[in-house]
Amino acid sequence: MKILVLNCGSSSVKYKLLEMPQGDVLAQGAVEKLGLPDSFLKLTLPNGEKVVIEKEMPEHTVAVELILSALTDEKTGCIKSYNEIEAVGHRLVHGGEKFSNSVEITPEVIAKVEECIPLAPLHNPANLKGIAAIEKLLPGIRQVGVFDTAFFQTMPEHVYRYALPYDMCNKHGVRRYGFHGTSHRYVSARACEILGLDYNKTRIITAHIGNGASIAATMNGKALDVSLGMTPVEGLMMGTRSGDVDPGVLTFLMEAENLDAAGISELINKKSGVLGVSGISSDMREIEDGIKHGNERAILAMTMYDYRIKKYVGAYAAAMGGVDVLVFTGGVGENQFSTREKVCSNMEFMGIVFDPVVNNGMRGKEMVISKPESKVKVIVVPTDEEYMIASDTMTILAK
Repeated sequence: MKILVLNCGSSSVKYKLLEMPQGDVLAQGAVEKLGLPDSFLKLTLPNGEKVVIEKEMPEHTVAVELILSALTDEKTGCIKSYNEIEAVGHRLVHGGEKFSNSVEITPEVIAKVEECIPLAPLHNPANLKGIAAIEKLLPGIRQVGVFDTAFFQTMPEHVYRYALPYDMCNKHGVRRYGFHGTSHRYVSARACEILGLDYNKTRIITAHIGNGASIAATMNGKALDVSLGMTPVEGLMMGTRSGDVDPGVLTFLMEAENLDAAGISELINKKSGVLGVSGISSDMREIEDGIKHGNERAILAMTMYDYRIKKYVGAYAAAMGGVDVLVFTGGVGENQFSTREKVCSNMEFMGIVFDPVVNNGMRGKEMVISKPESKVKVIVVPTDEEYMIASDTMTILAK
């Protein structure tokens, strides 16, 4: 079964064509700079060669049409006809409290996703444009939506509520929703599969760390807690996002720097985090280079970044009464072995016996990086959200 997975953002469209159920990737690529004159499609051929197709794409339908053309093109394609695509799975960012599972796209589902636009004003409209583009270009094909927030709908009320006026929160839908749910769901289940553990009887902490970052606690097959909140700003320090910060600091800065709501939003979303502290970049490779050259602010940024991850690991171990598995994933989690070592060092009291020899230099592989005697198994699992979306699509459409 060939399933096309789309991840439509405001200025990009990422895609993968997968052969299910085995999960073989037949094609993948992304449209970048959507809506700008210099937009382009970058894709990977079956032989691994990278190809760039430049074309002005003012909106999502044109972008999706170019992707479909590339899939069937004699030089860049892997299928002969659109008819070979049996279904389309979409990454949908925000389902609010309306969706706790992936669903087949219907007019009723679209209406509910539209109702969630105030919770994700940048993401949900773009996701919906992707659905509309497929309806126009591949009329009649079945589509499935997989929500970033759905996995965390199992969080109990005392976890997802903020200590703000109860009725006000209910009125405006203010609560912790969490994001990266598709990734946390995949790597937590995959880790148990690798380790031979029963997912429904295991306490798991998953660290999805990269430019965007979150940590989740999954207990007995259900999400208990997540570091991201109502928006993707709360929790860990990220590439350009502040993570946890005293709200009083924000009101102080609004007055001191004469910032309005839009200004403070830009500050905590785009000018803070690793970029804000280091003054160099939000890219960890550039931070690591700065550390090698003795840049004190780069050292400080990395130390803060690692410390916050470690602090959340300890907090979630306490919340679950212990932990059986710690999983690293995401761009930093999969590739930055120094961060993995910093997080796991001096954690023997919690049952972690780390293996620095196995960890050192290891990038992008499924690998256990704790010693055999470690009570807590520490493992790296590269995330695969597209496979998870395709898997959900296949399962739902088989019913």
